Amino acid sequence: MAKEPQTPQDEELAKHEEETRVEPLEGELDDGIAGDDETVAFEEPGPVSDNPEADMLAAQVEALEQEVAAAKDQALRAAAETQNVRRRAEQEAEKARKFALERFVKELLPVVDTLEKALEAMTDEASKAHREGVAMTLKMQLDAMAKFGVEQIDPAGEPFDPQLHEAMAMVPNPELEPNSVMEVIQKGYQLNGRLVRPAMVVVSQAAG
Repeated sequence: MAKEPQTPQDEELAKHEEETRVEPLEGELDDGIAGDDETVAFEEPGPVSDNPEADMLAAQVEALEQEVAAAKDQALRAAAETQNVRRRAEQEAEKARKFALERFVKELLPVVDTLEKALEAMTDEASKAHREGVAMTLKMQLDAMAKFGVEQIDPAGEPFDPQLHEAMAMVPNPELEPNSVMEVIQKGYQLNGRLVRPAMVVVSQAAG
């Protein structure tokens, strides 16, 4: 079909459209519209709190909880230390109570020794009442000392113990095992398990 001839008005309008047409810049279409094989990645914005005051209060609560935990730990440590101090004080007091009489016991031992020697030295000529009186006095003295934790050490016939006995002599004796106590020269004493005076003894040894 033959193209219709343009009038001067049509030519003028076409010229105006040509002048006002804006050509797209290079790459502009690629930035605006993605191809079939391309994927446009959009970065998702991070979570944004819509309540800053609540976040601040939560941080303060967490800090307070940490302070409370630290204070509780310090309180427990202080309580444990106080208990240890009290226990040590009680032990020291108990120790002082047990051994406060040690010096007094040492002063009484010569009296006991004298009564024992007097009873051993009595001959048949001594009256029965006299012997019974000395024996009763000695028993009362020992019983009174025993109430306060004093224990007598009389190791006749027992194995020699250097922790409790003091050997004054060693004598060969085939009738006894070596290192046995043959004779007790002076009895020993303990106060609540602590040695106040060792027993002075004669110890047997093997016959040569």
